[in-house]
Amino acid sequence: MQTVTAAVEELLVAAQRQDRLTVGVYESAKLMNVDPDSVVLCLLAIDEEEEDDIALQIHFTLIQSFCCDNDIDIMRVSGMQRLAQLLGEPTEVQGTTEARDLHCLLVTNPHSDAWKSHGLVEVASYCEESRGNNQWVPYISLQER
Repeated sequence: MQTVTAAVEELLVAAQRQDRLTVGVYESAKLMNVDPDSVVLCLLAIDEEEEDDIALQIHFTLIQSFCCDNDIDIMRVSGMQRLAQLLGEPTEVQGTTEARDLHCLLVTNPHSDAWKSHGLVEVASYCEESRGNNQWVPYISLQER
């Protein structure tokens, strides 16, 4: 499990660096509507204290359904603070700076590009293995460092 977690972290950093990361529930929905074939991975991130957020759960259900219908690998992730750290989000929002919505992250791979990341290969393999074990949406926890 640690190797999968490390692969997800590596993948997110690389995807952001190469402008292959879409952040936010609304932004992700827009991209999946326009170009679902470019999406190779969807991460749904939530911490335990947000599990009771009905609106967020409805969004997640719809996104999961869309991902399953379009053969997009999907994972649930906890550890929002570590996620923010990985993506270089400010630790405290000050003034007019608004934190990005990190609840849904899409990793894209445009059709004209054959981008291969070791992290992407490992995460895709883990998702496929999980589906083989009837776990359609695997779960990992990102640990703070």
